Amino acid sequence: MIIVDTGPLVARSGGAKPEAAFLRSLATEDFTVAPVTPAWLERTADLIGQYADLPLGAVDASVVALAEELGVGEVATLDRRHFSIVRPRHLDAFTLLP
Repeated sequence: MIIVDTGPLVARSGGAKPEAAFLRSLATEDFTVAPVTPAWLERTADLIGQYADLPLGAVDASVVALAEELGVGEVATLDRRHFSIVRPRHLDAFTLLP
């Protein structure tokens, strides 16, 4: 889900070549592509329901669920509003980057 959201963002700012380079970079050992698990999907759905008034979409909810699963406290995002409101299970608040 996150790759699907990031690819077009890269393409809008730089075109097809940077988007293709971004996707190729994911195949290197510098990145870990997390598998989609039933627990992750359940938590994503729970977050969407919990923050229905926000609304928290599938992409942002999946980032939160994955961060919780991996114990990550820092989130790189352009969407500071959603990530400053959501309270992850494993800490009080995310540290937002940049």
